[in-house]
Amino acid sequence: MSDLTVWAARGTLILLRLALFGLSLGLTVISFQAYRAQQTERLQYAFIGFAFISMGVAVSNVVTQIGWVAETVELVRIFFQAAETIPFIVGFAMLYLSLYR
Repeated sequence: MSDLTVWAARGTLILLRLALFGLSLGLTVISFQAYRAQQTERLQYAFIGFAFISMGVAVSNVVTQIGWVAETVELVRIFFQAAETIPFIVGFAMLYLSLYR
């Protein structure tokens, strides 16, 4: 593959990740506004869930950007992957609670 193709693919990936982060932040803001308008336990859990999912997206983007540092040290790579996964677990658990209750 040519260098231009690789740079175009990386640029597209960065734009897609920024779009994903923007969408997750948008959902977080909308859920916060809904919670402020009608302060129910369900909306509170939904807001917290979306906030953690947004955090997971952000951490995932950062881990991807600095992932090359951890290529040589397996334990560091596992730590980064755990740090990337935990916010998603908490976020989806909160969304589950908001829908379950």
